[in-house]
Amino acid sequence: MNCKDKECPALPLPPKKGLVMRERRENWCCAPNAVNSALDRLFDEAYRADVSILTDDGGVIYAHASILGVASPVFKAMLSKSKASAQTKCRTISIRGVPPEAVGVFIRFLYSSCYEEEKMREFALPLLMLSHGYAVEQLKRVCECWLEKRLINTENAVDIFQLALLCNAPRLSIKSHRFIVSNIKAVAATDGWKDMKKSHPLLEREIIESLADEDAIQKHRQRKENERKMYTQLYEAMEALVHICKDGCRTIGPHDKAPRDDQPPCEYAACKGLEALVRHFAGCKMRGPGGCIHCKRMWQILELHSRLCANSDDCKVPLCRNFRQRRRKQSKKEDVRWRILVKKIVRSKSITGAPFFSLELT
Repeated sequence: MNCKDKECPALPLPPKKGLVMRERRENWCCAPNAVNSALDRLFDEAYRADVSILTDDGGVIYAHASILGVASPVFKAMLSKSKASAQTKCRTISIRGVPPEAVGVFIRFLYSSCYEEEKMREFALPLLMLSHGYAVEQLKRVCECWLEKRLINTENAVDIFQLALLCNAPRLSIKSHRFIVSNIKAVAATDGWKDMKKSHPLLEREIIESLADEDAIQKHRQRKENERKMYTQLYEAMEALVHICKDGCRTIGPHDKAPRDDQPPCEYAACKGLEALVRHFAGCKMRGPGGCIHCKRMWQILELHSRLCANSDDCKVPLCRNFRQRRRKQSKKEDVRWRILVKKIVRSKSITGAPFFSLELT
């Protein structure tokens, strides 16, 4: 029997008067295993039991009103209203609609806050119903944890989803819904799905509609991720451009500065991509702003750098100052478009968690 599963919420026993603390200066501690063992024996032997619990198979489980009342406010209210039989001097409670063995596991948990893993694997769903119906929050959290992390599969996902909605278990309902959407083909072929389709057609329709929403969300995330990668690559290209023009690169240029002998190999991956573009731009006869597509791309990179550069007067990147002066002649619409692009590039770089690279050259 396992008390306190490692992956599930802790199940502390309530402090017993006289056992935990006798005086402020003197603490008395009890061994949890011994307490649980005594409570299990009390349940098994039904010593002086005063409550009879009736189950679906006609069986009777004997319990103690004091234990049930302390563990469950629902039981406490039921027992306060019921009267003991004149013959047996026991009050009677009926628990129907769940397997009788699950009722036994449930009542035992009220005594010792313990459960057997094998029983939890078999009766997690009815135990969730019982713990919700009788307001036993500790057991409810344990059942949710087991269903969410260990027991959910294509066969029972629909049942778990419906029960989570009924038992007000929002986290479990979200997890089971995501599982259904991720495995919709396999889940749609199960008996649970077919039963839900007949009994709750609106619920089935909501799940089908959520598939379209999930697909749209995935496409939106992918589009945002592609945009972020593009903006990150542009920022890295700006870094490489500064590196080429300021320090010199063993891969390319600048043409007016030879790399030092002790200069280490280039660490900027973007330099390789810029090499062909720079060499083409240097030798192209149509390299004006309205020239070929490759030169047009180079002009865009130079202008983007000028907008990121903090000191264009001393910058060694070609035409940086010219582009800054040229902005005065740009239309307001074009200027806003460039400002938005710069903001997205800087934001994408900060999202990656890397330190901000200053493009200022002195």
